[in-house]
Amino acid sequence: MALMRCDFFSDVLGFSTSMTVVLPQRTSGQIGMSGSGRDGDLPTLYLLHGLSDDDTTWTRRTSIERYVADLGIAVVMPQAHRSFYTDEVWGRPYGTFVADELPAIARSFFRLSARPSETYVAGLSMGGYGAFKLALRHPDRYAAAASLSGVLDLGERVRTQDFDVDPMMWRRVFGDTPFDGGDNDLFALLDKVTDPPPLFQWCGTEDVLYEGNVRFRDACTARGVPLTSQFGPGTHEWSHWDDKIRDVLAWLPLPS
Repeated sequence: MALMRCDFFSDVLGFSTSMTVVLPQRTSGQIGMSGSGRDGDLPTLYLLHGLSDDDTTWTRRTSIERYVADLGIAVVMPQAHRSFYTDEVWGRPYGTFVADELPAIARSFFRLSARPSETYVAGLSMGGYGAFKLALRHPDRYAAAASLSGVLDLGERVRTQDFDVDPMMWRRVFGDTPFDGGDNDLFALLDKVTDPPPLFQWCGTEDVLYEGNVRFRDACTARGVPLTSQFGPGTHEWSHWDDKIRDVLAWLPLPS
């Protein structure tokens, strides 16, 4: 595998930012790990970080590079700060950056597939919310989306400011208009989307976000949205995400 930190300028954001990228490499002489390549453009997983993290966190706290070594896929991990992958009302248009500009820039730098059937998005916590929002807003762009301990009922969090964060963050990102029913509300997007891609959800039963994940599962069931839902013992921490990202990779509809 090739692992790199890529610094580049974003015209959408108006400043320089970063992404961490894992690319497959055919190898035969590594001890303890093999490596698979792929001819042509690479199927790509866009892997999103959580609220307190950055583009390096998946590589520092999980073995994502080792997990994808035999899959022949690229993994692109962008930097999105505390934006909830949203065009912030009093900030920067991170939603547009991640949905539109990031894939275009990444594909201009690397041999990445532009085919929706070979494009996937996943994330944890804030990134789980971001992954599902991208998939529900742009269902024609992704073959699958996954959330690990995602902030899926974000409307509840915005209403109660139920996070140990600066309460002004909610106003900076979402403004003063009601959250429920808007373009950032996953439940409202479930009502609007036609032909959504398959979704994968995991959350620990001791996680503060568990009840919101159950409500999202029930909403998908009621609307006939294709969702693979898993729950099990666990809190909001990295040992679970390091384990469950392997379930996500096994679930993805990767080309043979």
